[in-house]
Amino acid sequence: MQNNELKSSNYKSSDTCSSELSDTSPSNTNINRATLYIVATPIGNLEDITFRAVRILSQVKLIAAEDTRHTAKLLSHYQITTPLISCHEHNEESRIDTLIGKLSQGLDVALVSDAGTPLISDPGYRVVKGILDAGFDVLPIPGPCAAIAGLSVSGLPTDSFIFAGFPNRKQGKRISELETLNDAIKEKKSTIIFYESPHRIVRLIEDILLVMGNRPAMVAREITKHYEEYLRGMLSHILEILKSRPTIKGECALFVGWGSTSGSGAITVASSVADEISVDGLDHSSSELKQDLLQSSYDEFDSILLNALESSKVKISALAKTLSRQYNLPRQDIYSRILKLQQKP
Repeated sequence: MQNNELKSSNYKSSDTCSSELSDTSPSNTNINRATLYIVATPIGNLEDITFRAVRILSQVKLIAAEDTRHTAKLLSHYQITTPLISCHEHNEESRIDTLIGKLSQGLDVALVSDAGTPLISDPGYRVVKGILDAGFDVLPIPGPCAAIAGLSVSGLPTDSFIFAGFPNRKQGKRISELETLNDAIKEKKSTIIFYESPHRIVRLIEDILLVMGNRPAMVAREITKHYEEYLRGMLSHILEILKSRPTIKGECALFVGWGSTSGSGAITVASSVADEISVDGLDHSSSELKQDLLQSSYDEFDSILLNALESSKVKISALAKTLSRQYNLPRQDIYSRILKLQQKP
């Protein structure tokens, strides 16, 4: 199969997309059946596109693009003159019939997003499903993907990872998502990948610190572009850097690993002594707990509570529930402590 694929991917001006399908799918007897190609495009650097992708985009009869103006620049750079139509989240459903009409005429078509691999936190799922349901072939033309490119240089484990995409914009729902995600990764200790806008990346990191504690992480910004940047370290350190900047520009990818939650911005309380702690009354007796308190004093915990109150818009009850799970402390004790802190002048 490897030799066949190498042969089918060689550039030949006489090749057609349908003939490529016969090469890659020799069992298919209908060599003229039209195909929808899902084509990955550069995520920043125009040179990051495969020879095969350029050939396919040149040979198909129509390209459905998330933003035709954006894709037109890429096509112009490679002197591709294939016609474009828009296909985005607002008209995706209505484009299915249009594309099926082209395929029914035996014409190959392609689907591209603004950057990277289509459908990955981008429109296209309904189109692909509709085309498959109509009985046509859908083939990938592999290439750039910000999630995978960033993961490869993150320095975090890559044997197991979860792509979480863009988190909910509303903090309450976002925290619920993070709690569910945190429970899901505990067994495999998977690296988590988020996409986020530069305007919300700080709030996302604050919420992750609140729910998951301090973790090793990396923020990748402007991947493959002129001002690309990679911030590695503990979440609290990355947050401090981002908060010190007057503005943050460029789409961000956040990679969160699994590791110690000790350090600035989080407290680790041993579960074996959790039942002996009364945050409200500050009662403690065991030597193990005293040792823990040397590392993470109640003054520090109060500081974390205050910071959480300032950065969070959720109800106190929801905040107490989140902190209770993170620090393995009774929720009612945390709730009572928050109320007392709010009453202080």
